[in-house]
Amino acid sequence: MRGIGEVARASGLSVSALRFYDSAGVLVPAEVDTANGYRRYTDEQMRAARLIAGLRRVGLPVAEIAECVRDLNDPAAVRRRLEAHRRRLEDGLADAQRELLRIHALLDLEEKLMTRVSLPAAALAATIDAVRFAAGADPALPMLQCVLLDVTGGVLTLVATDRFRMAVAAAPAEVEGPPIRSVLPLEFVDGLRATLGEGSAVLDLGADRVREEAASLEVEPLDIDYPDHRRLLDALGAPTTRVTVDSAALRDQVSAAPVVMKEHDGTTYEMALLGFRDGDVNVVPEGEVHLAVNREFLLQALDAGGTGQLVLELDGPIKPLAVRVPGDDSRFSILMPVRP
Repeated sequence: MRGIGEVARASGLSVSALRFYDSAGVLVPAEVDTANGYRRYTDEQMRAARLIAGLRRVGLPVAEIAECVRDLNDPAAVRRRLEAHRRRLEDGLADAQRELLRIHALLDLEEKLMTRVSLPAAALAATIDAVRFAAGADPALPMLQCVLLDVTGGVLTLVATDRFRMAVAAAPAEVEGPPIRSVLPLEFVDGLRATLGEGSAVLDLGADRVREEAASLEVEPLDIDYPDHRRLLDALGAPTTRVTVDSAALRDQVSAAPVVMKEHDGTTYEMALLGFRDGDVNVVPEGEVHLAVNREFLLQALDAGGTGQLVLELDGPIKPLAVRVPGDDSRFSILMPVRP
């Protein structure tokens, strides 16, 4: 029989650790002197003490240490537990490495005063598609050949306008950093859209640089005073007329209607003339017009809204027409009226 001090020296466990494993029922001494409380261990328990010391150093939980001691004469069972613990350690190390990389990235963002936005690539692609058609194309107005990225409160909002229409689309995102607005040239937006596939998209937004991580796309934001879409939306107020339409059916009506031409600032374009009555909308001839809009713009807005039902909102013939997805306030477009 061996005393507790000898077992401690031979196993690498401290005396207090041996007492702990005794109280936990992991390694109970073979004998305890009732007079003085001295603990004595057998040679077999010495083997168990050495095993416990090793398992303790690799961080095996006490309950599993007890199971290993119980199965000391079944090495295969002990090895299975060791292998399971090794896999846990490797998984934990991988998680820790990912977290460390994330912390380093956050420190980089803070040092460079940047905001990181992460969201599914498919969601970013859909958001771009919902606004891209409304971006400016007039070479005389290069300040509108761009898209606004507005990051506020865990939401990424994209806005595009050419003065005659505006499209807004938003998607929830994981945001690390302060709110930020970045105006990006169409060349960058189109390049970004072309790279989006499956998985996640990560945008780093700063005052002097915007970067997409996976594709290594980078651009300097435009230094322009982009129109305030929130102020415009507030100015619109509540619509007096709201009509639910079938997107495909209305598109067919608009495409098949007689062409009505309009000239403005030396440019000739086609108009769509809309009549609203009893909760329905029809493409009507001149003389019955309740609202006139650019025909091409309306068709593009319907396409951007997707298939199925859409909601048309208006407040008279000289107020903008809003095209919305039912039940989704994060995606809509606004068309300015024209004089028929």
